[in-house]
Amino acid sequence: MNAQKALGKYGEQLAARRLAEAGMTVLARNWRSGRGGEIDIVALDRDVLVICEVKTRRAGPVERRPFEHPMAAVTPVKADRLRALAERWLARHGGPPPGGVRIDLVGVLLPRRGAPVVEHARGVA
Repeated sequence: MNAQKALGKYGEQLAARRLAEAGMTVLARNWRSGRGGEIDIVALDRDVLVICEVKTRRAGPVERRPFEHPMAAVTPVKADRLRALAERWLARHGGPPPGGVRIDLVGVLLPRRGAPVVEHARGVA
């Protein structure tokens, strides 16, 4: 496994833990639709299906590379892709739950020193 994939996997583990601590039930991780694309985490928040995108960034020296905060990673194109993936999930799993569907983002920032910073934004798209 290369360093980038390992970083992403670590971020997803932290995100899944954060969602569980918030009372959600993780239903799937790294779900692939078969037509391209992946949902990082599918969870249930009471009666709401949550499609969760996880973005992990390692803080580095600004002079070496520009830094983009993980929460800035959901562009309109990415939001459309997540909506399409959510529709595929629903089609394969019996439709939406009573509470509907929400798309969340968990941003994980790994500073050079100290503990990771995990931010959860609900309803981003």
